[in-house]
This record gives sequence, C-alpha cells and structure tokens, in this order.
Amino acid sequence: MDLPFGFEYTFVADNYARNAGNLLLVRPRVLGSKSSGLLETNEPRKFAIELDSPVRDVDNFDIILPSDYEVADIPSPVDVDFGFADYHSKTEVTNNTLHYTRTFEVKEVNIPASKADELKKFYRIVFADEHSTVVLKRRIQPPEARATANK
Repeated sequence: MDLPFGFEYTFVADNYARNAGNLLLVRPRVLGSKSSGLLETNEPRKFAIELDSPVRDVDNFDIILPSDYEVADIPSPVDVDFGFADYHSKTEVTNNTLHYTRTFEVKEVNIPASKADELKKFYRIVFADEHSTVVLKRRIQPPEARATANK
C-alpha cells in the first residue's frame, strides 16, 4: 500500500519495426502519448492555460531486438525542465534489448498566458521524442560464418 500505483505487462507485436531499405526503424515509445497540440494556433494567447491536473508518469519499455540486427543510430536523451513541467527520456541498448524510459511531469496546472510559448515548446519536445526511432542494420557476418551457414 505504501508503493506508488503501477502496473507491468508483456505483449508481442509482430512486425512492429518498419523496413527502410536494408534498415529497420523501431520506435522505442511503444504506448501512450503525452504531447499535445493544445497551443498550435497562430493567434496569441490572451488567457491563462489551465491543465487538467498535476501528473507524474514514468514509462519503461523493453524491446527484444532481432539477433541478426545491430544498432546503427539511437535517439539522444531528452532532459528538459520548464519549471511548470519537465520531461526526461533515455534510450539504451544492452545485448539485444532496447530499453526506453521516460518521465513526464506536470507540476503546475495554471500556466500564465505569458508562458504559452514555453508550454508549446515543451509539448513539441515531447512530440519529437515520442516519434523518434532507433535505426537497426543487419549484422554483417564474417566470411567463415557465412560459409558455415551455407553448408
């Protein structure tokens, strides 16, 4: 009862990675979206922004990578704190497992109109991270391994 609420589950998603020529693209954020298009307008904000509630969500995703692929590119960590909200994410690979963790926190629910551009920037950073991908390339087998595989 003294631990924070959380749940853990496992599922399989066939064909989750997208082919791009001889590469595979994998989005490390599997579920959930924290970004918002709330302020994506051309008109200046006149009134304060009132968000639903304070929140702190932590997500951890582990993706088992195909053994015949290796990581070619990985997204940079994100570490932003705007005072009223912060967002942190990190993607790591250990052996053949991709591990993605992120923390999304809204600390203030009443954002003055003067900070609307900051809130917009915050949500754009979250959006970019949510759509980032890990690039995998097929491992090149040494000639002796290919010869053994072909026998």
